[in-house]
Amino acid sequence: MTWDYYVHTADEVRTLIDRYNSELSNYEQQLRNARDQQRREIRNAIQKIKDQLRSDLQADIIDPASQKLAARLIDDLSLWWLCELPRKEDAREAYISIAQTVQINEPGKLSGDLNFRPDFTSLPTTSYIALQVDFELLTPWYSKDDRVFHVLDNPVRKDRVFGVPFMSAASWKGMLRWACRMQAGLQKHLEEGKRFEAWKDPPWILHLFGNEKGEERDFHQGALIFYPTWFDRIGFEVINPHSRERRAGTQPIYYEVVPGRRPKQQERGQQEDDQQHQKNQDQFEEGGKGALHLLYAPWPGMKSVADPQEFIPKLLKAIENLLTTYGISAKRTVGWGTAEIQKWRAFRKGQEPVSSDSKDDLWKKIQGWFQGGPP
Repeated sequence: MTWDYYVHTADEVRTLIDRYNSELSNYEQQLRNARDQQRREIRNAIQKIKDQLRSDLQADIIDPASQKLAARLIDDLSLWWLCELPRKEDAREAYISIAQTVQINEPGKLSGDLNFRPDFTSLPTTSYIALQVDFELLTPWYSKDDRVFHVLDNPVRKDRVFGVPFMSAASWKGMLRWACRMQAGLQKHLEEGKRFEAWKDPPWILHLFGNEKGEERDFHQGALIFYPTWFDRIGFEVINPHSRERRAGTQPIYYEVVPGRRPKQQERGQQEDDQQHQKNQDQFEEGGKGALHLLYAPWPGMKSVADPQEFIPKLLKAIENLLTTYGISAKRTVGWGTAEIQKWRAFRKGQEPVSSDSKDDLWKKIQGWFQGGPP
């Protein structure tokens, strides 16, 4: 006897949705023939049916992050949508309403004692230097998930086991290398009409990031180690393309994102001063929060040697530009993925951890670590 998970799940979902559709159809028929006071009661009954459906879909869910965003719930709603069962648009509505309630209190601490956040307070050697940059998103962050089977067309990238939105270490490395190149003069190089292929990384970038893939001559790995960034919440953005002929929206496109900071919804008819609104942080809903973790770990016998007093200020400036100006989202060309840096932190064995609100102040505090030469 063979058992197919998706066939079995589809049968269960079909039974649930058929009952849901039948109950709603019955009330909708009554609504067409009802008077004003009866209409209110019927609409309340319809809302209770929708609430009950969401409750049924989450009946076996215990942990909100790992179960809501990675497991059975997604399969149920995706089958509802892709099998084109009755009222399939309600599948997306249900997912959005449920996903928005997920709050990850400790991003990176995914389950129980399972903690993926690096501990920089116990570095093995004085040659290692660690940086942590805490930030809050000002605009949405998006990177497309590699999960094909999903109720949304554009789900945000999440860990397949724990359902937590994250930015991979490889993405950080590629974006930060590019920001360092811009810091080193890549933009001027391109503005002069030179091809990117003619660009040569300066020694400090080679020291930190190593050679590009495919560069086999004098190949060496870089001294920087990157870690994933785990975010703490889910949000949604809607893009509504307009027809050029009718100048009206065609069909909304939903993007699941890590939300940026946004103004709180005001009561209807309430007037507010725009400038004062920008100054008053209490009028904003928090954006998604995360942290960039970097470990400078030069390995014995590195071919490229650089002075930390030269490259660390440049690296800090590149990090600031990447987060606050360029953006770290896949849609950064439209302004997504910019952030406000909330705290800079540095760690080294034998030294007390250092934190600051600005990169310049952080550098002043740790500059003494390198006065005797490279660590």
